[in-house]
Amino acid sequence: MTALKQELEQLLHEALTRLAGTLLPAEVDLKSIVIERTRDAANGDFATNVAMRLAKASGLKPRDLAQAIVEALPQSPQVVRVEVAGAGFINFFIAGDAQAQVVRQIHELGDAFGRNASGADKKALVEFVSSNPTGPLHVGHGRHGAFGASVANLLAANGWQVHREYYINDAGRQMEILAASIWLRYLEDCGETFRFPANGYKGDYIREIAAELLQMAGDTLQRSAGEVFGNLPPDEPEGGDKDAYIDAVIARARQLLGEMAYRSVLDLGLKAILSDIENDLAEFGVTFDRWYSERSLADNGAIDRALQRLAQHNHVYEKDGALWFRATTFGDDKDRVVVRENGVKTYFASDIAYHLEKRERGFDLLLDILGSDHHGYVARVRAGLEAMGEPGEALEALLVQFVTLFRDGEKAQMSTRSGEFITLRELRNEVGNDACRFFYVMRGNDQHLDFDMTLAKSRTNDNPVYYIQYAHARVASVLRQLASKGHAYDANIGMANLGLLNTPHETALLTQLARYPEIILLAGTHRAPHTLVHYLRELANAFHTYYNAEQFIVEDDAMRNARLALVMATQQVVRNGLHLLGVSSPETM
Repeated sequence: MTALKQELEQLLHEALTRLAGTLLPAEVDLKSIVIERTRDAANGDFATNVAMRLAKASGLKPRDLAQAIVEALPQSPQVVRVEVAGAGFINFFIAGDAQAQVVRQIHELGDAFGRNASGADKKALVEFVSSNPTGPLHVGHGRHGAFGASVANLLAANGWQVHREYYINDAGRQMEILAASIWLRYLEDCGETFRFPANGYKGDYIREIAAELLQMAGDTLQRSAGEVFGNLPPDEPEGGDKDAYIDAVIARARQLLGEMAYRSVLDLGLKAILSDIENDLAEFGVTFDRWYSERSLADNGAIDRALQRLAQHNHVYEKDGALWFRATTFGDDKDRVVVRENGVKTYFASDIAYHLEKRERGFDLLLDILGSDHHGYVARVRAGLEAMGEPGEALEALLVQFVTLFRDGEKAQMSTRSGEFITLRELRNEVGNDACRFFYVMRGNDQHLDFDMTLAKSRTNDNPVYYIQYAHARVASVLRQLASKGHAYDANIGMANLGLLNTPHETALLTQLARYPEIILLAGTHRAPHTLVHYLRELANAFHTYYNAEQFIVEDDAMRNARLALVMATQQVVRNGLHLLGVSSPETM
């Protein structure tokens, strides 16, 4: 919250206190004090509807109560005048030099301007991306990365202690399919010929890992095609079931290789793909405090602890040889298996164990960034938390919608003939990291995103990231011009003459700068990076309009330094905002 808003809230608090016990009840609800910026300068700078909120309790008409509140307001040098408008709004008109003080605040706080302590003493674990390590990241994963990283940054800017985590699904069937696919490509490299399973992983990256396996193991893992595929059920498209077929291939691989050799193939694939994912994200500016292995949940006893917790609360039962969680008790549409009849623990058991372990690590907020198909998953995990005695509301899930790529107005093919998706790395190489990070968060996570690659690459004002970065670079250019003309910025003169900043363009820019702390609070509270995106576009527009209308490097020392203080403050805020979105702030463009 800006100092001006705090000042106005304090004035209203004193006015309402003066009226308490006379025109207002003795106990006034101070939550009624809500001050918002006006959209139209004709209605002042700030407005409140507190009179309309309290009118019923006072027995007065809202306009009459508003007038009484205005008359009870203490005097303040920050406020030029106060008016009653409409049905009972109270409008505040702020003194020009008071508005300009935001420039002083920005220069004093620098990178910290806009940050607040609203989330102080709260710990959040933000889990995002968490793509199965079975192949490279595609453009959809990129949106998850950009959105999750920006939300985590916004929480940190609002005072939260933030821990960023990637959950590695390194256990389960998809990893088994990966291992089998690598081994089969290895067999091809060894000279074996066969039809590759319909449900195997077919990307070129599988061939690369298989080549590495051949280099490491030689022909020691080679088995004949007859041994591998003999007496297996039919695959698609030969009238068979592709899932049943790949499962049979996996079982045969384990039998022929033995558990140790089979596990070495799986681990080789996991290490190679996970390393690629980590490097891809790091190049994208997305890093994690921890890469959390699903396998470790079994190793550290977390799954057993979760199941014990469910049993202690009498929320599990046995049926048909399996162990079931009474999910319907907590609003789910059916009960869920946690341990199968063969003794294998389910994905669901791992998921609730992971979230319990997050709570055991002391996190207040468990924020999951998930795909748009996870509605049912969220309800089930929340039910599991509640059943284990944890607050269900600790889990907050944000579902991210799909991305569609466009090039020159045409929808781009998202996959090749071989079934390989366009990767995040390919998109980054084409349009650049900054455009990727920015465009991915231009819309709310719950909205489908059309990604215009042609626009993202353009160096025009139509490209929003270019337009905003250009504002930052333009200020740097002004400062270079200042030096070339034999001048230097004098902070003392600039700060002493902020009251000179009173043209319409300066007032508009000052208003935008003062909004920044409110935007950070709003964007963090609502997990909405796109709110910051829209703000930065408006700020850049206010700056560019000012730049085109006024000269900054004028002869008058007082005016020159005041204007330089203003544009340097604008540059700082642009830099602060872009940093939270993971976008760079270039000095030249």
